[in-house]
Amino acid sequence: QVQLVESGGGLVQAGGSLRLSCAASGSIFSNNIMGWYRQAKQRELVADISSGGSTNYGDSVKGRFTISRDNAKNTVYLQMNSLKPEDTGIYYCAAIVRARWYWGQGTQVTVSS
Repeated sequence: QVQLVESGGGLVQAGGSLRLSCAASGSIFSNNIMGWYRQAKQRELVADISSGGSTNYGDSVKGRFTISRDNAKNTVYLQMNSLKPEDTGIYYCAAIVRARWYWGQGTQVTVSS
């Protein structure tokens, strides 16, 4: 089992920044993919990163968001800059470990115009 605990959500004005963190514990193993998904009308990929550092970004966040990870701490970060009202939603941390998906409880991000 893998447990994911998110932090860092909140309310910010358009154009502002937030940083999300997700700490993983349990049977995380060294080879995994961790990432962030956003739930608005539907759940969509925001960004993910492999344990080797390869990244993927959703088209709507490219150039504004940066995902990173600290393998020693089993923690993934999402730096969100130039936030827009359409970035509002619940952000879920996800981990794929040995083909199994794990989800955090979600953290609310609200961007006011």
